[in-house]
Amino acid sequence: MKKEISKKCENDRDDCPVKDVLNRVGDKWSMLTVIMLSDHGTLRFNELHRLIDGISQRMLTVTLKTLEADGLLKRKMYQQIPPKVEYTLTSLGESLVVPLMTLYDWANAHMPAIKAARAKFGKAAAT
Repeated sequence: MKKEISKKCENDRDDCPVKDVLNRVGDKWSMLTVIMLSDHGTLRFNELHRLIDGISQRMLTVTLKTLEADGLLKRKMYQQIPPKVEYTLTSLGESLVVPLMTLYDWANAHMPAIKAARAKFGKAAAT
């Protein structure tokens, strides 16, 4: 199985689905946005901005556009003044939550070992 996956990406480097998806949604802001929309449902821009610690307004705007372009969320604009815009995960976006949570669980379970390895590496590099 492992060799089959690497062969597929090796033979078609420009069209590797794993590479493409990870490039688009593998950044922390995209993942946090998907998680927040999954946990809280439909949210407005400022609600998302408050929930995602450390994200700038510009980065949130770029992230939302990217996720919308990939079909992971939908943007609904209401014709009113001031404008009201809401963001909701699509069914495709919701389907990403299960693998994300699997990765989260793995990272959470293995973080002590990762931190220990980093500390050991840091000490070895310093000498």
